[in-house]
Amino acid sequence: MKLSFIPTGYLKLDGGAMFGVVPKQLWQRLNPPDEQNLCTWAMRCLLIETADRKILVDTGIGNKQDERFRSHFHPHGEATLLGSLAARGLAPADITDVLLTHLHFDHVGGALMLDAQGHPVPTFPNATYWSNERHWRWAMEPNPREAASFLKENFLPLQTQGRVQFLDVQDDDLPWLPGIKLRFVYGHTEAMMLPIIEHAGQTLVYAADLLPSSYHLGLPYVMSYDVRPLLTLEEKARLLADATAGNWIIAFEHDPRLGATRLQTNEKGRWVAGEEVDLAGFG
Repeated sequence: MKLSFIPTGYLKLDGGAMFGVVPKQLWQRLNPPDEQNLCTWAMRCLLIETADRKILVDTGIGNKQDERFRSHFHPHGEATLLGSLAARGLAPADITDVLLTHLHFDHVGGALMLDAQGHPVPTFPNATYWSNERHWRWAMEPNPREAASFLKENFLPLQTQGRVQFLDVQDDDLPWLPGIKLRFVYGHTEAMMLPIIEHAGQTLVYAADLLPSSYHLGLPYVMSYDVRPLLTLEEKARLLADATAGNWIIAFEHDPRLGATRLQTNEKGRWVAGEEVDLAGFG
């Protein structure tokens, strides 16, 4: 098994929204905002290569949206989804599976692209796209709080074209593919899926938006985007305890600087990020 990060560029989001109740006096030391109070965040997907599969976890923001939409989030940077895959010698047709942790636009936007006629087609023509019915229904009938994050043009054509398979939601971690299980969490959005990957005595969890960055390791650091913030606290505590007990690697989808780390505790006994882990050494 081989793991690689697939960078797809950066976007900007309001610092207050990303750090919730934490005062700006504290969070601005971690990720300094610009004059509009916007902080820069990565969109870092994960590639899992096994003997017979090439699995992509999340797809970034994509490029289908108009300039008005993009002006709100300022996507920037040289990295692109397909460019980063090409740098690893992979074409879109090589991807066998796409796991969508959830259907917010910055995670699923690259799942589809527009053809020459402007019609949405799967970016990865040979891939099965994986979601779960519970989250899919939630995205199809969004609450007002999340409606702007669920853009149906980013995912509905996958279903109408027969490209989506739904996984069974369960309370315990779900065995999916050899060496990969999925944890369902509900604080950020309904039934978000976190892949937990085990290989050669090591474990990595791709934390998606439960822990979007190393800055969110502190329990009170919960995004205002989360629909159930108190549940996020519980789910974070469980994940951090598991990661500490098992010496897991935590991979961050949105951290602008740090891709993956193992946890440490500081002099106050709080969880903090350790040194950066190179995924080339996984397993």
